[in-house]
Amino acid sequence: GGETIAGGSTITQQVARNLLMDQEERTERTLRRKLREAVLAWKMTRRLSKDEILALYLNQMNYGGMAYGVEAASQTYFGKPASELLLPECALIVGLPQAPGAYNPFTNPELAKERQRIVLGLMQKHGYLTEDERLRAEAIPLSFNPEPYPIEAPHFVWLIKDQIDQLTSEGVLNSRQSLVVRTTLDLDVQHLSESVLKRRIADFKKEEAAISHNVNNAALVAIDPRSGEILALVGSADYFDASIDGALDMATSPRQTGSAFKPFIYALALDPARPDAWTAATSILDVSTTFITHDGTPYTPVNYDSREHGPVSVRESLGSSLNIPAVKTLQEVGIEEVIDLAGRLGITSLSDPQQYDLSLALGGGQISLLQLSTAYTALANNGYFAGNYSILEIQDADGNLLYTQERHPPLQIFDPRVAWLISDILSDDSARTTGFGPNSTLKVDRTAAVKTGTTTNFHDNWTIGYTPDLLVGVWVGNSGHEAMHNVTGLTGAAPIWHEVLRGLLQGRPDHPFERPDGLTQVEVCDLSGLLPASACPHTRTEWFILGTEPTQTDNFHRQVWIDLLTNSLADDATPSERRKSITVLDLPVEAQSWAREQGLPLLTDFVQAGNNVSQQPDQLILLSPPPNTTYRIDPNFDPASQQLEIKVAAGAGISQITVWVDGNLLATLSSPPYQAWWILSAGKHQFWAQGVNANGETVKSDVVTITVLGE
Repeated sequence: GGETIAGGSTITQQVARNLLMDQEERTERTLRRKLREAVLAWKMTRRLSKDEILALYLNQMNYGGMAYGVEAASQTYFGKPASELLLPECALIVGLPQAPGAYNPFTNPELAKERQRIVLGLMQKHGYLTEDERLRAEAIPLSFNPEPYPIEAPHFVWLIKDQIDQLTSEGVLNSRQSLVVRTTLDLDVQHLSESVLKRRIADFKKEEAAISHNVNNAALVAIDPRSGEILALVGSADYFDASIDGALDMATSPRQTGSAFKPFIYALALDPARPDAWTAATSILDVSTTFITHDGTPYTPVNYDSREHGPVSVRESLGSSLNIPAVKTLQEVGIEEVIDLAGRLGITSLSDPQQYDLSLALGGGQISLLQLSTAYTALANNGYFAGNYSILEIQDADGNLLYTQERHPPLQIFDPRVAWLISDILSDDSARTTGFGPNSTLKVDRTAAVKTGTTTNFHDNWTIGYTPDLLVGVWVGNSGHEAMHNVTGLTGAAPIWHEVLRGLLQGRPDHPFERPDGLTQVEVCDLSGLLPASACPHTRTEWFILGTEPTQTDNFHRQVWIDLLTNSLADDATPSERRKSITVLDLPVEAQSWAREQGLPLLTDFVQAGNNVSQQPDQLILLSPPPNTTYRIDPNFDPASQQLEIKVAAGAGISQITVWVDGNLLATLSSPPYQAWWILSAGKHQFWAQGVNANGETVKSDVVTITVLGE
């Protein structure tokens, strides 16, 4: 078109451009740059021989695949030194610099082969090969390196590179300097972690298709909790496996955490600075409960085993990772407080509290493995948070110090006694028996606190555990969010965590968590967590922060006399031969359905009208249906068979219970369990229950509104 778009460059000009010009000038398409390139090339020819210039060219050009220089290219593509290359291999490598991205034999093997033929043809044309030698060289098959990029800890390397780029953009480092970077990486820790992780994931991949758990990837971080030094970071099972998106760093990619987030919620509840602080013995009702979120949606969490466990302690709730108590704990401490705590622990992916609801207790927020593991270091380090870091110092090629990591004093996030209590619970094998059974994979040969997590539909597995000296966090899943099949934190991530932790601490003595001052042991009634009374059948010893010990005696158990003839509470007129002393439970009304299903004797089942001896005499709760729930009538079934169960729980002092729907009497219930059925009818409906207390006063439950959609 009569216009010069670009000019060719000699080898000397290419060396001058790449060696003596900065990146910005190198990419200019100007006459000035071309003239400077020519002048610099002329000066080079006056000082260097052709062989020296060619050596510079061969040792600095880009050969694709992250290889700069012919030796790096030889190792990358063929796994051997350049001095051992054969003619066909030399011809392929020498043709790459013209378009290294296009001719990369790993990504474009046909184009690379065609480029090799061109080089061999030019060698024949210029007399370096005979036709027979060229044809034989073209016919020889090439054997490429099965592990093309000899790089240690690749994801850690890119983590460091990102930090160097940031320091360069801030003017701390000069992009034209040669740098020597000292990091926190411990290659022994890295190699062991990589080996265990790859082998465990490979075992999953060996499964037959019919029984496959669809587990393809994992990530791991190891941190010194005292200093925050990152000792190892494995971002995937295989960095170079594109089928699992191996280059994607799953150690720094936010994912839903499942139950792995729960310890921080409980730590807030145990804070002695809170009014009415909870203790490890505090009893939580693990029974089906419907919560209303801030947008009015009903939320009914269920435990992993789909069972209810009745009154459980904080120790058992956290140790066994029970979901319903965790949601109740979050409701107690507040979402805003939890988000604020997460921010102070370096978690940046949780921000606006309005974006979250009570499902946050079960891992509804997304956090990276590195950030979540770093947050756990505060629990391992007596409540002090040091963050994490990976660069120790940076020097130039002459040994001059350019940068050192600024070390801030650790920040106290948790009361040391709270941190110790959480660690004590998470290292208590008996506390996790309900959820995981005794002697599970979470138990190692030393004192170690550990927590698992499994997200809905098995998208993510987590296990994060620590000693005072070492923290190891593991994520297992699929980079593309594909669901695994029946793989939990216990069966997916925990075996990797168990083997790595044991391997890294092998030969070291057990190092228990050092108990701080200000803790005391008190005997409590097992079910209520209060001081034992004579009727309490089971007690245990629990740790308390001074000032939070229980002062009230157990009120869950009652020693009563019953009339064997009437099966009700005995009174003064009951003959002695018909009187029998038994222990019954006086539980909150919402736990009574659970107790009856377990066959446990309840005070409310024996009490007579006027015998008001219960701690919850006037409670009346509509357990079902849950509020704000929507139901749909199925046109394929008989409408009369589509019924909704109405369940009522009543205190021991309540009698004459009636159930009302839209102001109309549905049922009169005379004895527990208080249940009735209502045939679905399209529209919006209101339900409530009424009863009479011991004083003859009418007691009414909350009104529950539901919606039924028609055919």
